Amino acid sequence: MSTHSISRRYFFYGSLLAGSVPAAGFGSIASLKALGYKPYYNKLNIASIGCGGQGGVILNEASKTENIVAMCDVDEARSSQNFAKFPKATKYKDFRVMLDKEGANIDACTIGIPDHMHATVALAAMQRGKGVYVEKPLTRTPWEARLLADAAVKYKVATQMGNQGYSHESIRVASEMIWSGAIGDVREVHVSCTPGSHPTGLQEPMPEKSVPATLDYDLWLGGAPMQSFHEAMAPYNWRGFFDFGTGQIGNWGIHTMGPVNMALMLGAPESVECVKIEQSSKLSFPKRALLRFNFPARGDMPPVAVYWHDSTQPTDPEAFHVPGMEREKILPLSDNLGSKGRGRASVTPGGGGVPTRPRDPNAPRIGAGGPGVKVYGEGAAPAEPGILSGNGAVFVGSKGLMATVNRGEGVHLLPAERWNDYTLPAQMLTRSPGHMTDWARACKGGEPACSNFSVSGPYAEWMLLGVIAFRVPGKLDWDSKNLRFTNSAEANKYVKPSFRKGWELKL
Repeated sequence: MSTHSISRRYFFYGSLLAGSVPAAGFGSIASLKALGYKPYYNKLNIASIGCGGQGGVILNEASKTENIVAMCDVDEARSSQNFAKFPKATKYKDFRVMLDKEGANIDACTIGIPDHMHATVALAAMQRGKGVYVEKPLTRTPWEARLLADAAVKYKVATQMGNQGYSHESIRVASEMIWSGAIGDVREVHVSCTPGSHPTGLQEPMPEKSVPATLDYDLWLGGAPMQSFHEAMAPYNWRGFFDFGTGQIGNWGIHTMGPVNMALMLGAPESVECVKIEQSSKLSFPKRALLRFNFPARGDMPPVAVYWHDSTQPTDPEAFHVPGMEREKILPLSDNLGSKGRGRASVTPGGGGVPTRPRDPNAPRIGAGGPGVKVYGEGAAPAEPGILSGNGAVFVGSKGLMATVNRGEGVHLLPAERWNDYTLPAQMLTRSPGHMTDWARACKGGEPACSNFSVSGPYAEWMLLGVIAFRVPGKLDWDSKNLRFTNSAEANKYVKPSFRKGWELKL
């Protein structure tokens, strides 16, 4: 590996390569205090905004090490169970009221709410000097992703997007394998996810329903256009609608494309195009689609085409195939992680809360990954050859293939026999203490978290261009510097949201 390659990778991932220890060391409390650090034995006072569903998951994760002092949710019923867990925390429905009243008592906020309100709530907290942990996919539109990245710089707060795979060890092993040349130059990647349960392909608005008595619907809408309440706005289903969510590309794509973004250091694409679509809709995401993102050369990495296979089903007769690979076993089913040669290790603190199977202590280990490396080889029941059949990615290199699983919790060399004589490259990236812990440490003055907004902002920005490609046909040429498409006025309408009066955003 050339010195140029290493220096370029350090530029992209400096905090991951450098480690997460202040120069004074964690044990030097006096030095930390003098530098403005919060001692690590002190707990953060956290406000949780969004306390049901995934918001409740990250709330409970934060509570393992930090104090929950305030809680906010627009839905009394959905939040009730978690509200009851923290009787001493003050409860609110309006995040603005909470931030105004509790501001002096709050160090940071976790934000787990529908996509369309991520940027609004996060910006309000950041403007008050609060660190923020914002669930994926960070925002609903590219403009909002850029806004939050700029806000993190302006307000100098600790940030983290909730793409937990970025803290898993295997995503880092996969990157190190790519960088060491394990599969040569990568010019093509195929990324997939299975269908969600939210509505897709709607041709007519859904019938109006009564707003539940426990829900403050006006606050739920926030800056989104006013419209009648209907059943599809129920928990989770909102993500299927353009006005509120980002579909499966935001729900799962932000996870499965994570290893691709990290390993290939993607930056901004030159274009995006929807090359195949089924049951397109003006209201909701399509039933299924195939997108292509074109990225230019990055340093010594060649141009690469990243294909997004949205909502693939291996049982469908027209499931999307990877071109030219009909005889290769491409991607095992998402939970089929295997144990031959590379048994799955029990989860380490870097696992980000992802469920794992314990490693068979009698299974042989190959390579130089060290204890606890979660690297997988052959799957037990591969999918039909040539079909993308789960949540994951396939890297097509000049010297072979590599696949990653789910959020990046697993990595396969393909064909699996390649593991027999393969040795893992030397470790370049530091390992994470866990996704939430990584952020909490940053809030206390440690190094920036691995998916802080300087990393996750540009990542979410390019990924969210795919949402626009679902709505506007043809190849869309992207000018990242000016945050606009150069060849489509229609596509530019969707780069930035239209806000209801009084909900506009600015730094």
